[in-house]
Amino acid sequence: MIDALGSKLGALTAASLTDACGRLFRHRMHILGLVSPTPGRVLFGRAATIRYMPYRQDFAEAEKPGFARFFYEAIADASEETVLVLDNPGLPDTSIGGGVKFSRLHNHGVAGLITDGRLRDFAELATYGPAFYCGGEAVQAGSETLMPVAANVPVSLRGTTIFPGDYIYANAVAAIVIPAASIDRVIELASEIEQEDKAFVEAIRAEDPRTILRRGSEER
Repeated sequence: MIDALGSKLGALTAASLTDACGRLFRHRMHILGLVSPTPGRVLFGRAATIRYMPYRQDFAEAEKPGFARFFYEAIADASEETVLVLDNPGLPDTSIGGGVKFSRLHNHGVAGLITDGRLRDFAELATYGPAFYCGGEAVQAGSETLMPVAANVPVSLRGTTIFPGDYIYANAVAAIVIPAASIDRVIELASEIEQEDKAFVEAIRAEDPRTILRRGSEER
């Protein structure tokens, strides 16, 4: 199923998918400004989330909340179609991980990772199977600045809420967050929107500038 959906989504633009989501929902469903070690690759799958908080020493020493623990809790048994979502709570220039830590995604065949934090080791990440999208590249470790605290809970990336199980579609233009129950309708609407746009292009090609100047235009 995930391959079939990904094929349908791959034929659509990020703009049409965003417009389709906007016709169904009033909340924000896209994330802009993310970068990737492999910007030509598309990331698609279902969200498994890990929530981060600013580092707190007493909690870290008592609970030992390492990434590995929450990674295995988050991915469960659906690794091949999972997009790991990591939030960054107000520390956008801080690294949330790099090539060593995230080699686990490659080892377990996870579809990829998306975060609004920064990642280290772009060159290494580019050699892995999963696709990575993030807020930028970092060089300094952030392990004493951020810590994971919970898996498979709602998170927010740049003002967009993501629930576990949501579909994530990301390319070099934007990331789109689609509620699982609405994925088929969003794809259908996005396709209709692209057909509408093609019709508008044809109408614009045929329009008479004199008529537009005389009567005005309702275009927004």
